[in-house]
Amino acid sequence: MKIALIGFGNMGKEVERLTRDDGKHQVVSISLKQTNGQWDEVGIKSADVVIDFTHPQVVLENIKKVASLGKNMVVGTTGWYDQIDQVKKIVKAKKIGLIYAQNFSVGANIFFKIIAFASKLFAKFGGYDVYGFEVHHTGKKDSPSGTALRLAKEILGTFPAKERLQTEKLNRQIEKDELHFASIRGGRNPGFHQVVFDSPADSITLSHQAHGRGGFAQGAILAAEFIKDKKGFYNFDEVFTKGGE
Repeated sequence: MKIALIGFGNMGKEVERLTRDDGKHQVVSISLKQTNGQWDEVGIKSADVVIDFTHPQVVLENIKKVASLGKNMVVGTTGWYDQIDQVKKIVKAKKIGLIYAQNFSVGANIFFKIIAFASKLFAKFGGYDVYGFEVHHTGKKDSPSGTALRLAKEILGTFPAKERLQTEKLNRQIEKDELHFASIRGGRNPGFHQVVFDSPADSITLSHQAHGRGGFAQGAILAAEFIKDKKGFYNFDEVFTKGGE
C-alpha cells in the first residue's frame, strides 16, 4: 500500500519509520513538513491512502483538498469534532472513504470498552462517584484530549447520575450530575488517562499509559489498511467491531 503523509511532526515521522522498518507499505509523499510547507499533489495522487497528523485548525482544509483529489484518508488529528457533520458531507459528495479516531492505539480502544463496561457496572450497584484526568506532553495541541472526550462519552452514556461533562477549572463545588475530567500539560508524557470510581467503601482506578507513539502509528496504518478500498465515513471503532472486514 502506498501512503501519503500530511504533516511530518512526531506522529508523521513515526508512521514513516514503521513503514520503512516493516517494508510492507511505502510512504510515497510527504506534504506540509512545516506549518507553512508545500503540498505534494502529484505524490498524493500516486498514493492509495492519505494519513493526516497535523493541527485541528487546518485539518478541515486538508480534508477538502484530499477529497478533491479523490483519495481515501485516515485522520489522526484530533480536536476538530465540532466539524464532523461538514466532513461527512465532503466525504459523501466526493465519494471517498475516511476514517478517524480520538486515539488510534489498539490498547486505548480496548480501554474505551473496559471503561464503558465498568461504568455501567458501578452505576448498577450504586454508591460510587466517578471522575477522570489525563496528562500529555507540552507539544499536545488540544485540551482536553480526544481520548479524554471519548472516555467521558462512554461514562456519560453508561452512568445515569452523570449528565454533563466539565473539563474546566472549577471555582465552585461540582454538581452531582457533572463529570469532571481534568487535563494536565507538561513534560514528555505521550499520553496517560485515568478514570476513578470512588465510594465510601473503596476506590477503583483504571488507567491507560502510552509508552510512546509507536502504538498510535501502528493503529493509523491499520486504519489505512481498513479504509483503502472503502467509501464512506468511519470511526476506528469499526475496525474492532467488524474485524477489519
